[in-house]
Amino acid sequence: MNKLGFILASVLVVLVIGSSMLFVVDQRQFGVVFQLGQIQRVVVDPGLNFKLPPPFQNVSYIDRRLLTLESVDTEPMLTAEKQRVVIDWFVRWRISEPEVYIRNVGRNESAGALQLNRVVRSAFQQEVNKRTVTELLSTQREQLMADVKSSVLSAVRGAEKPWGMDIIDVRITRVDYVESITASVFLRMEAERRRVANELRATGFAEGEQIRADADRQREVIVSQAYGDAQRVKGEGDAQAARLFADAFGRDPAFAQFYRSLEAYKASFSSRSDVMILDPSGEFFRSMRGSEAAR
Repeated sequence: MNKLGFILASVLVVLVIGSSMLFVVDQRQFGVVFQLGQIQRVVVDPGLNFKLPPPFQNVSYIDRRLLTLESVDTEPMLTAEKQRVVIDWFVRWRISEPEVYIRNVGRNESAGALQLNRVVRSAFQQEVNKRTVTELLSTQREQLMADVKSSVLSAVRGAEKPWGMDIIDVRITRVDYVESITASVFLRMEAERRRVANELRATGFAEGEQIRADADRQREVIVSQAYGDAQRVKGEGDAQAARLFADAFGRDPAFAQFYRSLEAYKASFSSRSDVMILDPSGEFFRSMRGSEAAR
């Protein structure tokens, strides 16, 4: 029984030691084999590999893919006209020489990102100091990114201690004034838009008043002309009626007198509530007295 246990323990130890001697390198990684803290070799090709068991040899992995570093600080930069602006940027980079990278930068990607952030920001500060805000936004935006990339490449490929990395691209995502200046710019823009709006309202009100005044004038002219035409037509009608009445009454004066009396009676007795005190023997009832005598 003790012999079987010894055999099983020995097999288990062999399996553990054997598994510690094998490692797999993914196609997205570099495998770096360390021997007593020193780089013994770098495995570039993906697949199964062998090494000595710990503590003689250890393996670590470094990402070989394209990495992205984005700006995280909001510290303003000064332009050529001493304007304080905040620039958001990102850098595409990758580790090309893992052995050089580990010796001069660090054993992981974050070490390179930390140092690269410092170099990129310094390069941006130098280039921004040479340009105005207008050039940053439009005329020299592409040239600025190219100059920053060139400056960063010079830094990471230094003759004394190269970083073992490639800078693929440098891009600006946003250029803006600092928050205090942005607020004042927005206030000025708002005041300017308000001024323009007030001018437009005043101009529209003045034009509206002018249109209304012109419409009122035209209405008065039209009403006056219509009233004049109506009065003229009415006058012509009254004149024609007067001629007709005069012609009719001229043929029979007695009938004319009788008709006028009837019109007078009609106008006098138009309301039942009217009260009139007249002398029956007066001139007002002469036509009635004549009618009674005739019957």
